[in-house]
Order: sequence, then structure tokens, then C-alpha cells
Amino acid sequence: MALALNVFKTVTSVVPESPTEVYTAPVGYSSVVLLSQVANIDSVSHDITFLHRRSGNDTEILKEYPISGNDTANLLSGKLVLEAGDRLVISGSNSTNLKFIASILETLN
Repeated sequence: MALALNVFKTVTSVVPESPTEVYTAPVGYSSVVLLSQVANIDSVSHDITFLHRRSGNDTEILKEYPISGNDTANLLSGKLVLEAGDRLVISGSNSTNLKFIASILETLN
């Protein structure tokens, strides 16, 4: 059976307090992160850290970025291309009140 040329994915997660990989680009595909947001459903500000991980090397996209109460933050100002095996890692200051969502296009290499 042939692999699909394009696969759209939605990734959601409650933001954990310790750095956690929430998405890994699959082998044989390149991934394009089209949208990445975090909603703070609490009434007070909380911080978010969002990074790209490749072969154990981390590159912070946002580090301890404050999100006001009852607000949403766009984690990317554009698209992010991930190679096979690249990971998205997220953590926050309050795991029950920060909600992560990403829209990702996986395209066959």
C-alpha cells in the first residue's frame, strides 16, 4: 500500500509543567506546522516555553513567555518546517490551565 502524499494532523495537549515532546515528524515525511497556539483558560497570567528539538539539540522558539489570563498566544509568526525525527517540545507554569493546539501538514519526501 502506498503512503499518503499529504496528511493533515491536529495535535492537542494540556501543557505539562516539565518539558514534554508533543509531536514528532514521522520518517519519510517533512512536516509543516501551519498553526500553533496556547490558550490560558485561567484568570491569571502563566508562562509558556516552546522549542524545536533535533538530535537532542534544543532551539527555543519562546522561553517563559507570559500569556495573560483568559488570552491566547500564537506560538509561531509563520510556518515551521520539521524534518523527519524533529520534535516540538512544550512546558508551562500551570499544567491544568494552558491548552496547546497545532495544525500540521505532513508531506511525503
